[in-house]
Amino acid sequence: MLQAFFKEPALECGTDEAGRGCLCGPVVAAAVILPPQFSHPLLNDSKQLSERNRNELKVVIEQQAVAYAVSFVSPQKIDEINILQASILAMHQAIADLNVTPKFIIVDGNKFKPYQQIPHQTIVKGDAKFMSIAAASVLAKTYRDELMKQLHLEFPHYDWHKNKGYPTLSHRKALQQFGSTIHHRMSFRLLPEQLKIAF
Repeated sequence: MLQAFFKEPALECGTDEAGRGCLCGPVVAAAVILPPQFSHPLLNDSKQLSERNRNELKVVIEQQAVAYAVSFVSPQKIDEINILQASILAMHQAIADLNVTPKFIIVDGNKFKPYQQIPHQTIVKGDAKFMSIAAASVLAKTYRDELMKQLHLEFPHYDWHKNKGYPTLSHRKALQQFGSTIHHRMSFRLLPEQLKIAF
């Protein structure tokens, strides 16, 4: 059962990212402030939901949230500052883009940097514990998945419409055959030695 708030219902913002473990594409973060009375039976950590349920929830969250924002940080920026810093940057950008300033921030995971002077709390597996973080995880995941489907049309060999950029066998076989693209994160190990041998 998800909890509504960590501290208090007065403009508490949840934030989460999607795509941190991918070989390509941006890391995407969302920030969401939910109204005190918000409830939805499907809401959960986005990884536990079907694509259909995530897309259904996306509409509900966007309609009912006090405020929400989604931010993308490019593969090039990820290569420049590393994936952890890029994930935090994406969350900061999403919070900055909210049209309402939160009074408290709850963050999925255990790594974050203070944003301005707003107090925050990191929460391991927070997307399975608090509604606003779960809502942020849904938005980050759905926006990123949609982008990867669009990029698939440009680079169909890599099956991004299915794997969304994660290191699946089909993705790595395509990397071996066709090489990397402008969307790949060159600081990541795209083809580990043991997989080269396996092919």
